[in-house]
Amino acid sequence: MGTAEVTAALLREHGRTYADEAGITLRDKPAPLYRLLVLTVLCSVRIRAETATAAARELFAAGLRTPRAMAGSRWQDRVDALGRAHYVRYDESTATALGEGAELVLDRFHGDLRHLREAAAGDTAELRALVQEVPRIGPVGADIFCREAQAVWPELRPFFDERSCATAADLGLPHSPEGLGKLVPPKDHARLAAALVRVSLSKEATEALRAA
Repeated sequence: MGTAEVTAALLREHGRTYADEAGITLRDKPAPLYRLLVLTVLCSVRIRAETATAAARELFAAGLRTPRAMAGSRWQDRVDALGRAHYVRYDESTATALGEGAELVLDRFHGDLRHLREAAAGDTAELRALVQEVPRIGPVGADIFCREAQAVWPELRPFFDERSCATAADLGLPHSPEGLGKLVPPKDHARLAAALVRVSLSKEATEALRAA
């Protein structure tokens, strides 16, 4: 397959964002942006992405969909929700991190991550730094957040982290953020980034795309 065919196959077969998998209808509004932050925290440990998205759905189903609800919840209720998704080994520390992170979002950004966006003033490096002030989120987590948030924050586009770019190179695609950004309309940058990450986690998917 040529570049266009590989790109189309990536979007068709693997182009579901992790926010969508977690049941988040991402918009530039306080609650969905906070839910993306929760998902980022959950993904920021060595755990399967499917488990992290399942844990996010359990937390949201338990009503923990805003920083105020999260901060006001019982630690044990957060642990129990994570346990229902089999988010083991990290359940207690993550429950603590979620509570502390909710307090930070309330205190620092008045419960609205659009204030974080304003503080970054269009500087992606600054935005990544601000996101990393949230407990548990490090450089990898900041990449996860930005990969997904670019769907609603255009100033981040095209955002393709090192993992996305390395997978693109492996598939014979352009492997810079600028090059990858030219392959699809801006509205699909987040989907393409997610697809490349998903393929990087599946040897079978990589081999299938190479062989096609």
